[in-house]
Amino acid sequence: MLARKNPYLLRAKGLATSRQLVQAVLDAYLSSQEETLLGLFLEGLAIYLCQQAYGAHGKSSTEGIDLEFELDNVRYLVAIKSGPNWGNSSQIRKMEDNFKQAKKIYRQGANALPVEFVNGCCYGKQKSENEDKGNYRKLCGQRFWEFITGDGEIYTRIIEPIGEKARERNEAFHGKYELAVDAFAGEFRTRFCDSSNAIQWQKLVEFTSSC
Repeated sequence: MLARKNPYLLRAKGLATSRQLVQAVLDAYLSSQEETLLGLFLEGLAIYLCQQAYGAHGKSSTEGIDLEFELDNVRYLVAIKSGPNWGNSSQIRKMEDNFKQAKKIYRQGANALPVEFVNGCCYGKQKSENEDKGNYRKLCGQRFWEFITGDGEIYTRIIEPIGEKARERNEAFHGKYELAVDAFAGEFRTRFCDSSNAIQWQKLVEFTSSC
């Protein structure tokens, strides 16, 4: 982690001790992972709930399709994202290309139903007139969860079990977190601090940036 950090930014933060620096680096890393990990959890939850409601299939063999299910004689193929602002223009084009490829593959099947594509976002909101994106629909928050379950209130009910599960794990996490910070801070002092435990910033810059 340290090799990928900007040493000048760390210096500008006024970090004075090895523990402060290690904690800043570790917290930034954990924060960057939170959205990805929670996104994977919500994707799995959406697939599970849709399986219970409509007998859905998760993780299609077609690239970029996370969820497939049939409803009212229509086959829905869904790409699940965490929130509405999940990607840049090239990532959105990639999703659209995946939809086009999936449509081409699906049409080769015998007795294929009409197919519709959906970009489902687990949280957020948007105006209903902005749902139609031409080749697909974008459904966010309540509209998405209701679409895959038929239940207009489930988007609020899932928040409590998530909180309960988090509370079960928090105590164990914080204990391991403190141990990790202590271990990394000790290694950092050995490699990048002088005898008084002051950070040797020049040595840190050389570590991250020298040829």
